[in-house]
Formats: sequence, structure tokens, C-alpha cells
Amino acid sequence: MAIPHPGPLSGMRVLELAQIMAGPTCGLLLADMGADVVKVEKLPGGDDSRSYSEPRVNGVSAPFLVLNRNKRGIALNLKHPAGRDVLLRMVRDADVLTENFRRGTLEKLGLGYDVLSAANPGLIYCAISGYGRSGPDADKGGFDLIAQGYAGLMSITGEPGGPPVKAGGSVADINAGILAALGILAAYAHKLKTGRGQVVDTSLAEAALQQTYWQAAIYFATGKSPGPTGSAHLLTAPYQAFATSDGWINIGGANQANWERIAEVVGHPEWRDDPRYATNSARIANRDALVASMNAVLATRSRAEWLAAFDAAGVPAGPVNTIGEAVEHLQMLSRGMIVETEHPQAGRTKSLGCPIHFSDTPTRITRPAPLLGEHTRELLREYGYDDAGIDALVAAGVVESAAGK
Repeated sequence: MAIPHPGPLSGMRVLELAQIMAGPTCGLLLADMGADVVKVEKLPGGDDSRSYSEPRVNGVSAPFLVLNRNKRGIALNLKHPAGRDVLLRMVRDADVLTENFRRGTLEKLGLGYDVLSAANPGLIYCAISGYGRSGPDADKGGFDLIAQGYAGLMSITGEPGGPPVKAGGSVADINAGILAALGILAAYAHKLKTGRGQVVDTSLAEAALQQTYWQAAIYFATGKSPGPTGSAHLLTAPYQAFATSDGWINIGGANQANWERIAEVVGHPEWRDDPRYATNSARIANRDALVASMNAVLATRSRAEWLAAFDAAGVPAGPVNTIGEAVEHLQMLSRGMIVETEHPQAGRTKSLGCPIHFSDTPTRITRPAPLLGEHTRELLREYGYDDAGIDALVAAGVVESAAGK
């Protein structure tokens, strides 16, 4: 049985047919907030991220472990008629179903929204695709890299004059998962008022395009597409990464008061009245000279020394951390952003915690990512199958059950 959860979504049942990243990100957030997320994995093989070969922890894909903890898992062959019957039985008691197949895939299996909603009119059906379920590119598959280029993100990432650069993180995938979770929660609020479900439809391309608010504003105002600015901000300066004697720091001169404090801290109060730097517009127009002047000063002291000085003056500043430095930072640890679970094969493993915090209904992370078919028998029993019926489904290849489960 599902472990009681104190989170605000306790009692919500989610069937996650989605795999790899965007959909599992959505399911991860919902699970952390209390939903009973059942990962419905395909046969053979399960979620494709299980096959990611490096890195592995005792033979288990590390990416799969991070994105699928807090979920229960069932392995189900939806191409088999009995497998479709199992899913339909599960759908009748579900609040949400998520999928990231190409448009028409579930329809070909006889499991489109029309069929599923007939079985459960309150079902919230969330489709995460490359480009959305309408429009000329609706039938194309979607990948984070392609979406970042398609939406213009790669044209504004990197240094001026350099080649197109993908953002280091999978921002299209992750943001699509966040948007899906947001859409599901809005649809869930509607369902609680009306009893009716609906389709929630978002895409990697739209999730990537949403990241360009500032750049889109410039284009709409001027008709010109902005290019890359490295770590610098389009609309204010100085607001970027600078090199110290032993590492990089970010300095956020996001308004005039901060700029004046920066000039004081770096020992050049006269810059406040220098016509090249006196106003934000002037600083943007003379950004190269400003950056060169600041770098020359900042290179004389260490990262820690400069950060202490900026902090004391109330200037927004921070280190450019490695991933290791970020996840080991006391602030992240104190916020519960690094959690550990005990996996039956991988052992004790770490993953990122939930970045949303509630005063009365806390998130909780207790389950590791499931083995393929780990909860197949447990779940089928919940849906009324007896042991003989489950054995028959296993023997027919309709489901797969982890050993001893």
C-alpha cells in the first residue's frame, strides 16, 4: 500500500506513462508534494533512462535514480490486450495520467483521451510533447537540444561572436515538467470544483521559448533579435561573472544604488560620476570598458575576500560554484535540497530534494526509484487482481514483476 504522506497532494493518484526527463520531472514534483505517483513502465526494458550507461551506481542508472525516487513502479506491456485492460482498470481510480509519446501513439493502442475519459470523466490527461498537440510541427518528436535551438535559446547563449551554445542544464525538459505540474494542479483545482477532468497540453518548445521573456520583449519593441551576451544581462550593467585571483564571482549591479556601492567597494568612487559609467544606459553602452576596468581590480584579491567585502556593503554577489560546491553548500543542505534514500540494488544514494516548502503540509522523500516492476504485484492487488491472475499476467508477458515482489 502507498505510504501515508503529509504533503498537500496526499490522496492524488497519478499514472506516469512518461519517461526520461520532462514527464518524470513533473511526476517527481507531484510525488514530493504527496501524490501517489505510479510509474507505468513499458515492456521490454522500462524507461529508456534505465539504459543510460554512465554513471551507474552498483549497476543502476544514476539519472534514473534521481528523477524517479518517491514513485511506485509497475512494468506493463500496453501492446497486449490484457495490458490495455490493466491500464483501463487503473485509470478508473486515477486523478491524473501523464504521457510524452508522439501524438497519436496512445490512440493507436486504443488508449486515447476519448477512451480514457470515457472510463473516468474526472481524469486529467497531461501530454508533454516536443511541440504541442496542435500546429504544423505537432507530429514531430521532441528533444531538449532541438527545443533549445528551435525556441531561440541557443542564439542567446554563450559569448558574443561564438557558436550557438546549449544551456548546460536541460532547461526545456525541466521547465516543461514544471509547466506540466502547474497545469495539472490548475486542472485539479477545476476538478475539485466541477468533478470534470480535461487535457493539459504543454511542450518542450514552448517551455524553452518561455525562458526568453527579456529577449522577446526586446524583439517585440525593436524588431531586432538580440544575440548572446555571455553571463552579462541585456538590460543592466554590471551584472555578470567576473574573475578574481582564484575563481569567478557574480556581481549584480541591478540598480543605481548597487552600482554606486560597487564603485565604493572596488576602490573607485570616481566611477560613479564618470560619464561612461554614471547611468545604466551609459554602462551598457560602455560595457566592455567597464568590465575590463572591474576585472583589473577584482584580479588583485581572492574570491572569498571580494565576496566578504560585497556582502558587507549590501551588494548582491555570489560565487560561481561547481556542481559539487553547490550541492555541498551549507545553505542547500540546511534547506533539505540534498536527500538520501536506500535503494535495494544501488544502496544508499543521494538526489536533489524538493525546492518547494510548505509550513503545514511538508514534502517528504522516502522511496528510492523503483526497480523495474518492483510494485507490480502490490499495485495489481490494489486493483483487484488475485495472485493467480497476476501469475497469469506475468506468464503471458503482460506485466513484469521484480523478484520476490
